[in-house]
Amino acid sequence: MHIFNILCAVALPAIVSAFPNAPFVTSGQWVHDSTGENFTYVGVNWPGAGESIASIISRIKSLNMNAVRLTFAIEMIDDIKDNGGDVTIQNAFKKALGDTNGTAVYQQVIKNNPKFGPSTTRLQVYDAIAAELAKQQIYVHIDNHMSKGKWCCSTNDGNAWFGDTDLDVTKWKRVLQYMAEHSKQWPNMVSIGLRNEFRKPDNASSSLPYDWPTWYEQNVAAADVVNAANPDILIFLSGLNFDTKLQPIPWADDLGNGKKFLLPDFKYADKLVLEMHNYQNSATNCDDIEDGLWNNGFRATGEKTMNRMPVLLTESGFTQADSSYNGVYAACLRKLMPQWKSGWMVWALGGSYYIRSGTQDYEETWGLLDHDWTAWRNSDAITALKGMVDATLASV
Repeated sequence: MHIFNILCAVALPAIVSAFPNAPFVTSGQWVHDSTGENFTYVGVNWPGAGESIASIISRIKSLNMNAVRLTFAIEMIDDIKDNGGDVTIQNAFKKALGDTNGTAVYQQVIKNNPKFGPSTTRLQVYDAIAAELAKQQIYVHIDNHMSKGKWCCSTNDGNAWFGDTDLDVTKWKRVLQYMAEHSKQWPNMVSIGLRNEFRKPDNASSSLPYDWPTWYEQNVAAADVVNAANPDILIFLSGLNFDTKLQPIPWADDLGNGKKFLLPDFKYADKLVLEMHNYQNSATNCDDIEDGLWNNGFRATGEKTMNRMPVLLTESGFTQADSSYNGVYAACLRKLMPQWKSGWMVWALGGSYYIRSGTQDYEETWGLLDHDWTAWRNSDAITALKGMVDATLASV
């Protein structure tokens, strides 16, 4: 929100523009809200629930963050469209964890969130999270993370590339259309990521060619679907190699077969954003991180580029269980994001998962919150993170 100047030196009460100031548009490297002011995403990835939704979101708000990246799987919409409707959270927990553990987790969830009950579905939980985020004036960015509701990502998980075991292109476009339409009811819904971390599948012979022409064909078709379903929201495009490579896009290099990515080709050019991920935790100097990020995609934010557009770091992170927040990697990102005036969303919020890779009640040491989602895991790391939030917002 933005405070207008006091006119004529008269002591008038401050006037603030009304949240959510949406829809957003892009112009060059910037995202603008509906008042024309620059908006920079500073937020966190939230791939699951935890304790009370309101309490969790209050913690996010306490960091001055303004956005949450909510991940979803194609499987949820497949159930709605093909299998008789959405699954209740009660049955989803039982299916994932077994009757005994699933029932115990369900009882804890409804204790922490009394509005939920036996008929509450997975999508209704998303609605509740979006509503509480709106209440606390935080924006929603949704991301198609996986096809099946499981841990991401590897080259042999069936979700890597178009035509992979679980990545049916038709169903992928269907879920994007469905979520773009459904989320219209969320006043704070401002953007969608088409797909998380494209990567070369181990069974590459059974999928579509892993190359830039295929990337272009499939992402443009999906973006067309999303824009037709909800022309208000921004569309985030992720790159190759686990979303670390977007080199051909900034300078409109030949993608192959003579095809180039050119912003003027899109009637919704002012709705397109690039996103990248980075986990160079073993880096020994910031220059390597900076050169890699810039040359692999962030150069699109520069003045001398063919396709000048916003680039966000939608995933980065490190363990919260030690002093990694003081390391080269963390310190470098704290410097680069404000320096480049670019948005970012840290991985990840929660300190545990109901189930991950077959292990129930999985400890997530990269989570900002502790195992029970009731306190920060590392208060010193949180202080450093809040400093990065404040520096990024002050740079705009």
